[in-house]
Amino acid sequence: MHPDRLMTHSLRESAQGRALAQIMAAALQAVDPERAVRRYLRREGEQLVVGEQRYDLTRFRRVLVVGAGKAGAPMAHAAAEILGDRLSAGLVIVKEGYAAAAPEQATPIVLLEAGHPLPDARNVAAAQRLVELLATAQADDLVLALISGGGSALLTLPSPGLQLDDLRAVTDLLLRCGATINELNTVRKHLTRLSGGQLAALAAPATLVALILSDVVGSPLEVIASGPTVPDPSTFADAWAVLTRHGLTQHLPPAVRTYLQQGCAGQQPETPKPGETLFARVQNVIIASNALAAEAAAEAGHRLGFRPLLLTTYLEGEARVVGGVLAAIAREIVAADRPLARPALIIAGGETTVTVRGDGLGGRNQELALGAVHGLHGLPATTLVALATDGGDGPTDAAGAVVTGATAGRARLLGLDPAQFLQRNDAYHFFAALGDLLLPGPTNTNVNDLALLAIGMPTIG
Repeated sequence: MHPDRLMTHSLRESAQGRALAQIMAAALQAVDPERAVRRYLRREGEQLVVGEQRYDLTRFRRVLVVGAGKAGAPMAHAAAEILGDRLSAGLVIVKEGYAAAAPEQATPIVLLEAGHPLPDARNVAAAQRLVELLATAQADDLVLALISGGGSALLTLPSPGLQLDDLRAVTDLLLRCGATINELNTVRKHLTRLSGGQLAALAAPATLVALILSDVVGSPLEVIASGPTVPDPSTFADAWAVLTRHGLTQHLPPAVRTYLQQGCAGQQPETPKPGETLFARVQNVIIASNALAAEAAAEAGHRLGFRPLLLTTYLEGEARVVGGVLAAIAREIVAADRPLARPALIIAGGETTVTVRGDGLGGRNQELALGAVHGLHGLPATTLVALATDGGDGPTDAAGAVVTGATAGRARLLGLDPAQFLQRNDAYHFFAALGDLLLPGPTNTNVNDLALLAIGMPTIG
C-alpha cells in the first residue's frame, strides 16, 4: 500500500507524520497475504511444500481449496497460481467489497462475498455451498484451507434449530458489551456448524492443510476465525459462562438459550476436541501475524531515524483507557526521555475493546485515539496513530485515527469537546471534522491493530 493512502491532515503537516505513513505502509506490506502464502507454499514438480512438510501430489485424486476471511482473495490468487493444473475446484468467502483484490483471471476458485461483522443471508448461502463442496472430499483428496481474520462471521452457518437472526442478535450483544474476540468466538463455535474444528471434521477423511493469517493476540490457533481447522478446547459450558459473565443470558433469543442449555446437558454434540483421530491428517500453519507487522514497523522506524521500541503485541483492554496509557507514556518521554530517548517510536499491537454506552459511530482504534486526546494536549512533536490493519475499524469506512499534541486545540477552535464525543462513543465524527480519520480502504490483510506513538522529529525521511 502506498503511504499516500494512509495520509491525514495531521500526518501531512510534518516530517514526523509523513514518516509514520511510511511506517504504516511497511507494516502492511510485511503481512501482505499473497506474499505470505508464497513464503509458506510452493510447488516443486509433483511435490507440494507447505512449511516444512511435503505432499506428493501424485497420491491425490483432487486438490480442493476452501476458505474464509478478509484476506481470502489475495490468498486464493496465490494458491491458484502455485497449484496450477493440480487445482480441481475451490470456494473462498470474503467480506463484501473484498473480492476485487483478486486479479481478473480465470481460476477454479469461486470467490463469494458476504456480510461482516454481522452476517446476512449471503453468509449462510456461501457457507452452505462450502459444506457441499467439502462433502465431496474423499480419502485421496487434498483440501487446502485459507483462513484469515473475519472468517468467524463469514463462515456463519447456524446450528440445527437456530436461525440467522438468532446469531446476529448474539453477535451484536457481545460486540456491544465489550466482549473480547476470544469470548465472542467461544460462543460462536457452539452456535455454528463450521467453526471450532468442524470444518476439519467435514473435510475428513481427506488430508487437510490450513494456511492461517492471524488476527488474534498471541495467535492461538483455536481462536483465529474461531478455529475451523483445529481442535476446540472450549465447551458449551464455557460459552454459557461467557454470556453469564457479561450478564447476557436473559437477553438471548429463546432458541439460542435452549440450544446452549441442551449443549451443557450433553443433548447437543460438542465440537471436535484435542486428541480426536480426524486431526491426524491436518496441518495448520500460521503464515503472518501482528508480530510480523509490528517488527516491520520497528525496522522501518529505525531506517527513518527513530529509536523504536516494540512495547507489546499483546495489547488489550478498554480502548479509551489504553489511549490514555499511551498518552502517559508520551508525556514521560517528553519530560524525561524514558523509557527511551527522542526521537522515539513506541509500537504496540493487539486488539482493544469498546463498551458501547452511547449512540455514536466509531471503532476501537478511533476510540483509542480519542481517549488519548486529552493526555497528548500540548506535547510538542508528538503523534499517535491507531490503525486497524484490515482497513476497517468497527462499522465505519475508517481504519482508525491520528492524534497530535495540537488535536485538542484544533478541536476547541471548531467547538468540539473530546469528552462529549467520547461519552457518546462518537470518535468517527470527531476525527472526521478534523480531517484525521485514516481512510485507506480495504487493505486485504488482517493481523489485528497497531498503535504507533512518535515523539520527536526523525533525523531522516
